[in-house]
Amino acid sequence: MKTLPLSLVALSIACVAPGAAAQEPPSAVALTVYSTARPGAIPPELYRPSTEGGYVPPRGSIPGYAVVKQERALTLPRGRGVLRFTDVAALIDPTTVVFESLTDPGGTTVVEQSYQFDLVSTAKLMERYIDREVTVERVVGDKIETITGTLLSTSGGLVLQGRDGNVQVVSAYDSVRFPELPGGLITRPTLVWDVVAAKAGAQSVRVSYQTNGLTWWADYNVNFAEGKDANSGVLDIGAWVSIINQSGATYPEARLKLVAGDVHRAQPDAPAYLMKDRRMAMAAEAQVPGFEEKAFFEYHLYTLGRPTTLPDNSTKQIELFPPVGEVPAEKVLVYYGLAPGFRGFSASPFVDRNYGAGDSNKKVDVYLRFENSNDVGLGVPLPSGRIRVNKLDPADGSLEFIGEDTIDHTPKNETVLIKLGSAFDVVGERKQIDFKLDSARQTIEETIEIVLRNHKEEPVRVLVKENLYRWLEWDIVQSTAKYTKVDSRTIEFPVDVPKDGEVKVSYTVRYTGL
Repeated sequence: MKTLPLSLVALSIACVAPGAAAQEPPSAVALTVYSTARPGAIPPELYRPSTEGGYVPPRGSIPGYAVVKQERALTLPRGRGVLRFTDVAALIDPTTVVFESLTDPGGTTVVEQSYQFDLVSTAKLMERYIDREVTVERVVGDKIETITGTLLSTSGGLVLQGRDGNVQVVSAYDSVRFPELPGGLITRPTLVWDVVAAKAGAQSVRVSYQTNGLTWWADYNVNFAEGKDANSGVLDIGAWVSIINQSGATYPEARLKLVAGDVHRAQPDAPAYLMKDRRMAMAAEAQVPGFEEKAFFEYHLYTLGRPTTLPDNSTKQIELFPPVGEVPAEKVLVYYGLAPGFRGFSASPFVDRNYGAGDSNKKVDVYLRFENSNDVGLGVPLPSGRIRVNKLDPADGSLEFIGEDTIDHTPKNETVLIKLGSAFDVVGERKQIDFKLDSARQTIEETIEIVLRNHKEEPVRVLVKENLYRWLEWDIVQSTAKYTKVDSRTIEFPVDVPKDGEVKVSYTVRYTGL
């Protein structure tokens, strides 16, 4: 789980005039990936492209970026020379490119650097050969006819002028032969440096740049088992990192880092925490180095302990940490009776008795809540991501999906809350019992009744959430159940509902200072 820097791609280096740098085998790539995606916000179409329906995701639509870094051994001549690095990412930001000598930083300087991306194509070849001679081949019957002439135009077909001065329009043809690749056109994007070296010899150099088209997020797979009652259970939690590479380059045997945190990035207009001993033991048994997490500035950095290859146009998953089992969890049932889409709170008091007193919401939402602490085998910063929950069906031993949610970046020792859906057998009802408006005293008194019905064969606890939305100053003057004041506008009633039973809760609130 990470977010931010950039990384380098597999480079091939060529050196031209006035002296040549000997090319060495490429070194391992270092890649630091930052994500700008909201958890769960990336549709499968972006990382599983399909041409069905004519839709092809545009390159660069992935919400993230990376810093690419690579060190390479070169033999540089004394004096001035040109270095060319090919196979760089198609979505490179050329303004971020940095070339530096690690061996002789004071004596090796870059005079100029450029990014060349005028790639060869049929249209560009045709354009470059206007007023130049080409050879066109077409099939006539069972023979191949060859026409050679000066290319005058490509609009509406090829207009050729022969050596005898005659002009011919060729509207259908099979191939065009060009005598050479015209200057300026290249087959791959290329970084070019004009370098001056104070002394000849072997040097270690490092190149870095930013590129778009990479992102990552966390995927959490959770299995839930019910506990001794309807409001408790345990979780088995596994975490994976999903990485998308659509940058236009492959990163072989990359040293991978991921940054987790909200890293600000200028936009154009338009100490290490250890996992619990049992998890470390599991990783040691596997003998495959995984991610090591540590605090990094105001973010968290996850470094993979082994090299990995990220092919272009691919999605890869890597285990973030070994599964953790038997994590205590609480099943929380929440009833919020106001109708879906209700908008309360205003700069003025709501004196209309019908406001908010219409049809109520009947659904009771279901959440799972657990602590991200060392005591339960976690206690590590959890990057933002999707969290999917399954439950074992004892009838056939299969896991069945029961809900999905997203979590934000969650530090250690904080609570994780997962919304799964709505309960089938527990329902609620909210209605206004009484309403009194006293204009002289500038007060409103409103009585609300909540009814909870439990059709399960076991008792449940439901947390009833109520917003006091009519005005700023309020006081609960009567209540049939204990409540907790959550904030200046919210109270909550924990209500125990017996099996196959019903419970009513009512309260009267007085608003003052209208």
